[in-house]
Amino acid sequence: MAKKPDTYKYLPSAIADHLGDLQISVSKRMDSGLQGQHRSSTFGSSVEFAEYREYMQGDPIERIDWNVYARTDRYVIRRFHDEVNIRSNILLDTSESMSFQSAGPMSKMDYSCHLAGALMYVMINQGDSTSLTTFDDDLGKMYEPAATLGGLRPMLKGLEEIAPKGESNIEQALAKATEFFRGRSMVVVISDLLQDPRQTLKGIGSLCYAGHDVTVFHVLDSDEIRLPQDGLIEVEFLETSRKMNVDIDDFRDLYLQRIRQYLDDLRIGCANEGANYILVDTSTDLHDALLRRTTSR
Repeated sequence: MAKKPDTYKYLPSAIADHLGDLQISVSKRMDSGLQGQHRSSTFGSSVEFAEYREYMQGDPIERIDWNVYARTDRYVIRRFHDEVNIRSNILLDTSESMSFQSAGPMSKMDYSCHLAGALMYVMINQGDSTSLTTFDDDLGKMYEPAATLGGLRPMLKGLEEIAPKGESNIEQALAKATEFFRGRSMVVVISDLLQDPRQTLKGIGSLCYAGHDVTVFHVLDSDEIRLPQDGLIEVEFLETSRKMNVDIDDFRDLYLQRIRQYLDDLRIGCANEGANYILVDTSTDLHDALLRRTTSR
């Protein structure tokens, strides 16, 4: 890398050194023009068997399965899945609500930037490529894909320049991302998903329907999940700047019931769409968060 990792806010060397043992794979067939370690939807010369087809003039004779010929008197050849590198696309929510921070160690935006930096580092470290795209109610900054640690530098610097603002429209942003991401790739969405789950799931569904291998990291502050405060507090709606005073004790039970239903709707909905859903809060260790991505497929 052009600069030492510890000069980057969202990829300090202490974290990078801790990520070397992680490997991220995919469960869907990928498209790529590069030879690598992951399964593709195209056919090539890897060792993973895909299917038989009838022998045609010009096919390599060594591909003929003579055992099948002995049983059926038919010439068939074996086809194999091509082994390719993963193309990963990180979609990072930069809307105003991501700036929220209670008494935890960092804001949702800071945690999400750390998570994005770690993810991109792991992908490149295992020989794959990665790119970063920000979004709020639309797609924002789109970085060129990188396959080397040197190429990762603009994205790491870009993370440091993020200033959360605006409202989020996850459905619209993810639908537009589907149009930009050509071929099948791994897509990781990092967001607090503060939108009607039905709209969120439409956006996620558009990515899954296009054949992408989708993981959603749902990043929340611990206070948003557990509501630990007591008494009268001022609540500010970050994306609209509207404020109001509320007595938490009056609606704590209802809030906790609604948040459980909201999280269940997203978890079940993502599973139904074929996406991997991972809930983390801002105190979750980054290594543990990424380990859940490697073990939850």
